[in-house]
Amino acid sequence: MTPLLARLAERIRRDGPLGVDAYMALALDDYYAARDPLGTDGDFTTAPEISQLFGEMLGLWCADLWQRAGRPAPWRLVELGPGRGTLMADALRALATVPACRDAARVHLVETSPALQARQAAALADAAPAWHVTLADVPPGPTLLLANEFFDALPVQQRIATADGWRERRIGLDGDRLVFVAGPPADGPDAPPGTIMEVAPARDDWMRAVATRLTRHGGAALVVDYGPAESAVGETLQAVRGHAYADALATPGEADLTAHVDFAALAETARAAGAQVHGPATQRDFLVALGILPRAEALAGGAQPAARRGLETGLERLIGQRHMGTLFKAMAVTGRNAPRPAGFA
Repeated sequence: MTPLLARLAERIRRDGPLGVDAYMALALDDYYAARDPLGTDGDFTTAPEISQLFGEMLGLWCADLWQRAGRPAPWRLVELGPGRGTLMADALRALATVPACRDAARVHLVETSPALQARQAAALADAAPAWHVTLADVPPGPTLLLANEFFDALPVQQRIATADGWRERRIGLDGDRLVFVAGPPADGPDAPPGTIMEVAPARDDWMRAVATRLTRHGGAALVVDYGPAESAVGETLQAVRGHAYADALATPGEADLTAHVDFAALAETARAAGAQVHGPATQRDFLVALGILPRAEALAGGAQPAARRGLETGLERLIGQRHMGTLFKAMAVTGRNAPRPAGFA
């Protein structure tokens, strides 16, 4: 029994079953507070850790949009959930190809994990980043915001269709084990019993904050994550531990928990807040449109054989259909008068 599992069991015995969103929030807070989960020694790997190409493309995306938006100075370069700081470091290196853009950038990181803040500080020592708990803490001003695999880690609620109608799905106890149980009545579409659907008020809150900021201060946000372009029912909650799927209820606080992002729902929230939405596009189509293929070719041309093979492998993982190329999507959100971002036809 993990320390968190013991605390959860005590709470459930005292107060009754937990909502799935409450369980996710508690488990993820515990999980991220004391560990760096990335890399071969961690539990999972993200696109910036796979290849420098990913962060460089996003940096060039920002530089292009900054120039076409009138070259504001200063401007805020914000990342939500910046991991080890790898994406931001690669993006800043690309921004440096447009010196005026890089000079005017002020780096802001929205991060709550002390362990990851330490890694970010080491990776971005020359960038003088500022850290914040929420987006509201970032000073006002024109903003370009990056959110790579951020929304998938925000808590979701689950509902399950029964013979008596939809019920909220909650987490209770069977002895000392956590188990799913049916909770109070809930709303849902016509569906056969056993159907599960997920809704994510926490994601809506974050997207509303992003869109509101952009409509007030100008700029754009780029969301890259995995999930469907259109809303659909089905359970997507999953746990990953040691680069393998795990039981989402077995070891709370010691496994990463995520759920697929509903891009249609995020887009609806952004539009309701007055923002414009572009995409989603598949990660493959987005990165190819930005020029990742000629960039990879240029890097490979001057590389040693081992480094060249690493570039080729990383590129395939980023854009290959059997890897991240189609499951992952990119979606841009902009203020009302922002130019159309690159990568979206």
